Amino acid sequence: MVEPGDRAVAGQRLGIPESLGVSPLEPGQRLPTTPPGRQVSIRVQLLDDVTEVFDISQRAPAKALFDLVCVHLNLAERDYFGLQYQNPRRMMVWLDLLKPTLKQIRRPKNTILRFVVKFFPPDHIQLVEELTRYLFALQIKHDLACGRLTCSDTSAALLVSHIVQSEIGDFDEVQSFQHLLHNKYMPNQDALMDKITEYHQKHVGQTPAESDYQLLEMARRLEMYGVRLHPAKDREGTKLSLAVSHIGLLVFQGHTKINAFNWSKVRKLSFKRKRFLIKLRPDLNQSAYQDTLEFVMASRDCCKIYWKICVEYHAFFRLFEEPKPKAKAVLFARGSSFRFSGRTQKQVFDYVKDSAFQKVPFERKHSKKVSGSSLAAQDRKTSTVPQESVSVDQTDSPLRLTLQAPVDDPTVTNGHQAGPRGPEGQALPSTRHPEQQISGVISGSSDLSDSPLASPPVVVKGQKAFPFGPGQSLNGHQPSLINAHSSPLSSPLFTDAGYVRTDDEDEVRRKKFPTDQAYFIAKELLTTERTFQKDMAVITVSFQAVLGKEEVLPDSVRTLINTNYDPVYQFHQAFLKEVEQRLQQWEGSEAGNHVFLCLQGGVRNREGRSNAHIKGDYQRVGDVMLKNIQGLKQQLTSLLQRHGEVLVELERSCRASQRLEEVCREFEQQKVCYLSLNMFLLRPLHRLLHYKLILERLCKHYPPTHQDFRDSRAALADISEMVLQLQGTMMKMENIQKLLELKKDLTGIQDLVVPGREFIRLGCLSKLSGKGLQQRMFFLFSDSLVYTSRGMTADNQFKVHGQLPLYGMTIRESEDEWGVPHSFTLFGQRQSVVVAASCVSEMVKWMEDIRMAVVLVEQSNRPSCDLLSTCRSDRKSPEEGGVEAESEEELSASRSSLERQAAQRGNTTVHVCWHRNTSVSMVDFSVAVENQLSGNLLRKFKNSNGWQKLWVVFTNFSLFFYKSHQDDYPLASLPLLGYSLTVPAETENIQKDYVFKLHFKSHVYYFRSESHYTFQRWMEVIRSATC
Repeated sequence: MVEPGDRAVAGQRLGIPESLGVSPLEPGQRLPTTPPGRQVSIRVQLLDDVTEVFDISQRAPAKALFDLVCVHLNLAERDYFGLQYQNPRRMMVWLDLLKPTLKQIRRPKNTILRFVVKFFPPDHIQLVEELTRYLFALQIKHDLACGRLTCSDTSAALLVSHIVQSEIGDFDEVQSFQHLLHNKYMPNQDALMDKITEYHQKHVGQTPAESDYQLLEMARRLEMYGVRLHPAKDREGTKLSLAVSHIGLLVFQGHTKINAFNWSKVRKLSFKRKRFLIKLRPDLNQSAYQDTLEFVMASRDCCKIYWKICVEYHAFFRLFEEPKPKAKAVLFARGSSFRFSGRTQKQVFDYVKDSAFQKVPFERKHSKKVSGSSLAAQDRKTSTVPQESVSVDQTDSPLRLTLQAPVDDPTVTNGHQAGPRGPEGQALPSTRHPEQQISGVISGSSDLSDSPLASPPVVVKGQKAFPFGPGQSLNGHQPSLINAHSSPLSSPLFTDAGYVRTDDEDEVRRKKFPTDQAYFIAKELLTTERTFQKDMAVITVSFQAVLGKEEVLPDSVRTLINTNYDPVYQFHQAFLKEVEQRLQQWEGSEAGNHVFLCLQGGVRNREGRSNAHIKGDYQRVGDVMLKNIQGLKQQLTSLLQRHGEVLVELERSCRASQRLEEVCREFEQQKVCYLSLNMFLLRPLHRLLHYKLILERLCKHYPPTHQDFRDSRAALADISEMVLQLQGTMMKMENIQKLLELKKDLTGIQDLVVPGREFIRLGCLSKLSGKGLQQRMFFLFSDSLVYTSRGMTADNQFKVHGQLPLYGMTIRESEDEWGVPHSFTLFGQRQSVVVAASCVSEMVKWMEDIRMAVVLVEQSNRPSCDLLSTCRSDRKSPEEGGVEAESEEELSASRSSLERQAAQRGNTTVHVCWHRNTSVSMVDFSVAVENQLSGNLLRKFKNSNGWQKLWVVFTNFSLFFYKSHQDDYPLASLPLLGYSLTVPAETENIQKDYVFKLHFKSHVYYFRSESHYTFQRWMEVIRSATC
């Protein structure tokens, strides 16, 4: 039927043009699209059992009411929730957001709507905000109390223990007993009191956010998680129950799942009167194929309610965007016009990832701890889940907004020991009252965004204490909150209060120093040599000190390390002193010349000769490099050739001794070990490349007649000979080091480091499966392609799901075939996989590298080895089947197993690629080895006024920040993968020379260098990581 608003008025059927008439409105004034109408009060019961009243217009759609509730909660991930009410037939139905509220609720004064979870995702890692996870935890608490979430007594007691820990904190015998007496969490609670308290004692130090995380981790594995049963009967009259989940339709008998129909197998869902019909796609593997399944429900309304929620679940989890409304029929309409309204799960991901929405603290009902943001650094290593908590003044209204705080960048990472980590692998701060003084140079951090981690995480390590006012961060603003996604890094590294601001006096001071490019090349040698000296101390001093306390390293390996690294360390100590002395003389001679010429007008001094000899003696560095490179070549070449042997022997010893492996893992968590231990072992080989590049720039700058040109060219010839001699060892060891590093990030791999296997590329791709596009981490080796997803271990390792041998593989673009942008299909001998890249350039890189690897493996005619573990459970991909329930022993042991895991390693390249949705090749790693740089930079945030002086080290695609070059460990780090490098525009009003800009989405950093040469060098090395 035609809607009343679409009826033709008299004359229109005859083709007479519509008369606009004379408008009584003032120019520019418009009629309201929808008259506001009378206001009506609607009561909504929130998940914390608090009832709020919202006033809406009589004619307003239900979406207006739903938006009011979400704004009241400051809820960003609102699409997982819905409003539910009881209709006159005493059936719980969902409020249709497209229809007016009062057309669905006839008696609003006598109706209370319930704000509850509507869509249950397969994994709570997909929930970015702590508030969202808290609301999901409240929903689990409700389901457990009403008996909807059925499980064994062991699982129920473990779930309740996490709820109690979240509400009252650490275990206290009297308080815990009284709390359990006055609160009913499950039907048979009295019989399980002892078991609940036993589990509660094990959660000491666990914050409310961590408790929510563990609660959801336990609950998601249960068979009845998120299940809403709809009674039905089959054709034989057997009593069954139907349900729907993210994977498809479920059939239960009692509380036992007896069948599941994946969305990919379902062709059509419909109902006719009391009969609910499921039409399946043909299955060629089954001889007895049944096209249509029929279930009988209590009434037509029951069928329609179940059909609607099925339609919404399918659209939310399977579609890329909200379905468009169908065109209205002119005369007769066939079928229902109902459709899903709102964002799909993919749109929610994109919205949360791309939006810099503001977060505010919220109060937990029954909890002593209130969540929000924190400024304190976290030192506990037992935490494994995100926390976003601070203590704030509690009010009588739970979930009430109390603070407005800017959101931070979810992508900057911890550069030292591991604190608590969220599902995106981000470092997260601990709980502390904002009125306390904060110790350390700190800034807010959120998820690698991010982020999360999702976007970049900032992680901070303090050295001095700075007092601040209540609720104030170091930069004078309110503290910002953490985004646990993503990821996973956080915005402002340090803050204006942490350092003395630098003004134009610094520029005046710098003008006294030399301006010759050779001076800045020599200064680059000095700054990078200082960093190299610190890196060598990690092996020869810090690591040796740790091994001295633990007698776990074989004497042969200990002797190998001492004899190969101590002489190199001592040699470079002497070299560093010579370079420092020469630069001091260079700067002093330049300043002396400047003062002398200014005072004497350029005349000769009292001895009758000018200062030209000073420039000739001191303003060069080629002679120093020639002398030391010749010494290095004669004394240490044989030792450098054995550094690869140290790497191999240390790894062999770690495999033979579990305790040695634990000692090495614990050492990597120390602040001084800001990179993986294996990378420090190869630093002396990499340093030769840096000497070669510095001398090449020096020779290019000098004219042939320059007095330093001969020494520089001779030094370049010697170092080039050494690099050529060690090139094979260096390439082999870099590949082994990368495989060993990836081995720590992967679980389910049988043996990654085998002779002949080479690493080619790693990165993030979306894999098309029965559930739609799912984010996966792909690793391309010379013999196979492995795809993984991030697992639930404490150190956020990536779990291997499948392996594609490269031998016989073909590849082709398939965007037109599947309708997925930037997609291509991999055709293997055993299976085919459809994947999609984030952009065209990423797709081209992957396709080129895969084709190259396929050609090489076919030329070698060597079959690929099976990388996957022999355990079937490890090899099964979640795309190949439904959700499996774990045993009760696994549920009860999950917490302890997480505690046994090593603390989260520093944010590795693998995790950054996961959060930034990008990829890195072995060629990129080799370029990054050469493009290392150190020096002082001035840093400024987008909205700050002053510039802060920092010592900055660029290595491994990241910037590491120190207060000065004398610090033993970095204060924070900023991974640059995914960032854009530009120069500021005139509209940004920087008004300084030699400034470059780093920005990722809404996060902006400005850096200022001291000269044109250093500006170009920083642009050059950073561009290698950002492009």
